[in-house]
Amino acid sequence: MNLAEQLEQDEKYEEAYAEYKKQMAQKPADVELLTKLGHLALILEKKEDAKIYYAKILEIDPPNILAHEQLIDIFMHEDRFKYYLLRGNLRALQQQMSHAKSDFKKAIDHAKDPQEALPARYLYAGLCEGQGRLNEAIDEYLRISDYDEKNPVVFLKLAELYEKTEGLVAAIQTLERGRKDRGFKDFEEILAGYYIRNSQPEKAYELAQSELTKARALFDMGRNDAGYEILMGVKDKYSKEKIFHSLLAQYYFQKDMFEEAFKEIDEYEKIDSKSPLIYQMRALIYEKQGDAFNEHINWGKYNVMRGEKDVALNEYLTAYRFNDKDVDLIETIAALLEAEGDKTKASEFYERLADVDPKNRLALEKIAEFRESIGDNYGAIEYMERLKEIDPRNQFLQDNYEKIKSGAENGTGFLQFLKKIFGNKMSV
Repeated sequence: MNLAEQLEQDEKYEEAYAEYKKQMAQKPADVELLTKLGHLALILEKKEDAKIYYAKILEIDPPNILAHEQLIDIFMHEDRFKYYLLRGNLRALQQQMSHAKSDFKKAIDHAKDPQEALPARYLYAGLCEGQGRLNEAIDEYLRISDYDEKNPVVFLKLAELYEKTEGLVAAIQTLERGRKDRGFKDFEEILAGYYIRNSQPEKAYELAQSELTKARALFDMGRNDAGYEILMGVKDKYSKEKIFHSLLAQYYFQKDMFEEAFKEIDEYEKIDSKSPLIYQMRALIYEKQGDAFNEHINWGKYNVMRGEKDVALNEYLTAYRFNDKDVDLIETIAALLEAEGDKTKASEFYERLADVDPKNRLALEKIAEFRESIGDNYGAIEYMERLKEIDPRNQFLQDNYEKIKSGAENGTGFLQFLKKIFGNKMSV
């Protein structure tokens, strides 16, 4: 126990407070120390000091519940704006979003002027957006823009929200207003990206500040060689950025130089192996080459990466129509079906996998497991015997072989198996 703690324990609060303040010089960002100082400041009725310490805690640790609670108590009777703002923050931290919104509204109402109300308006707009109430968020950001006109963030948020609610054109109009009316020059590069997405590469090229954006715009205008020339000029500068390689892949794709395009996609993958764009680019190349099997394989991977597993499964099943003997594909389809809970259909594909690859351990284990689950112990043993030949130490075998074999020999499970086949038509 250090001197300050001993003094505090002895209720010598003034002396303890002074000692803790000395420690602040060495540990200005220590939340525990700031908490002790805030606590002692309240005991000693040094309310202004307490405000400073608890506010400092929130700078260092914004979700700190205790600091919120203490400041709420301090401001309850002296500043209703800060009281409701802090209470709204606390309720948002506690996931009480409707109460938080109500408090932020009250904070806005209690602000002494529109400028003071801005933090509450930003928080209110953010909560609306988080709840999917996008039009309400737009209305609030529009109010903010009347009083925080020099803040480009307002226009960026409005553009983002307008894109979701009204489309790219509305987003572009908002950013153009910020660029022309408010002088936000930094919007030029952002607008160039929006114009590219809105199939207006000429406008994008006019505004683009980045060489990569200029190259992308030129490609979209059909001026492939001009775009390529720009890329070669900045190769040393951007060769470690994935967008550089995706643009080169686009160039080679448009030139039907597929081998070179694949190499650039490989370089892209080295930088960002988890991007769905890798498989989208490969799928487009295979489509152009007329390779339907690999096209749909890559669309499947693309949709898996995006979390669209139903769409991915359809793509894989389409690929299966072009090649029903690909081991990796069959295994992928079976796994997706199993993940969806369709164990019967999954078992059919595991059986197909076992036909194509008779020594596939996973397939044999999955089929045996499924057969046993429906009471078909005879069928389970058949596949377990095959598994035993190639993998006698298999854990599934060790855990289940004797039990299932005994059940098959004694007829256990056979009645359940027949019931699954014939349902209520079978009487006992």
